[in-house]
Amino acid sequence: MEQTFIYWDNSNIYISAQQVAIDREGESARYRIRIHFRNLLKLACADRPIEHAIAVGSIPPELRHVWNRMENEGVTVQLLEHGEMHHREQGVDQALQTAMLRDAFDYNGDPGIAVMLTGDGSGFDDGVGFHADLERMRRRGWRVEVLSWRQSCNRAMRRWAEQNGTFVALDDYYESVTFLAPPAPGRPSADPRAALPVDLGRRLS
Repeated sequence: MEQTFIYWDNSNIYISAQQVAIDREGESARYRIRIHFRNLLKLACADRPIEHAIAVGSIPPELRHVWNRMENEGVTVQLLEHGEMHHREQGVDQALQTAMLRDAFDYNGDPGIAVMLTGDGSGFDDGVGFHADLERMRRRGWRVEVLSWRQSCNRAMRRWAEQNGTFVALDDYYESVTFLAPPAPGRPSADPRAALPVDLGRRLS
């Protein structure tokens, strides 16, 4: 079975999920939506063996325990400081590109499945960023999959993924890859929502 390599832009996944949450569960969901790391990782690997997984993002130090959960799942975590946020997009792309190019080089004779988790698709039209490296990997025999939210994914990137690999709309798994935290003190009361189990039936069909 082919090995799976996962490249995860967590900040974009989360920011894009906020708008989906507003559309589905109302304005209050913007600040309560959370990504269920374990379920999203399960969706990404689709029960295939993971050879390497890296996630890049930014989060306040007091919430470092959130990233610990991802590391407990075997994901390499690379964080950008909040003071670097104006360089965040470039920094995320560079971190993911470095990981992708290293994997492409190290596994040159044994290509696997490159799975990109992203929230948008910036840089695709210009042929830069990690999207260009996905194309390079595909030309070298890698299978390519893109997991993203429909409304925020670059249309050209989505078409490319559909024509040359696999595109998975996270919207179809919204109830499984997200959950709603209880409201913060002082905000209107609202029930939390747990994440549902991931149904890989459609993913594997």
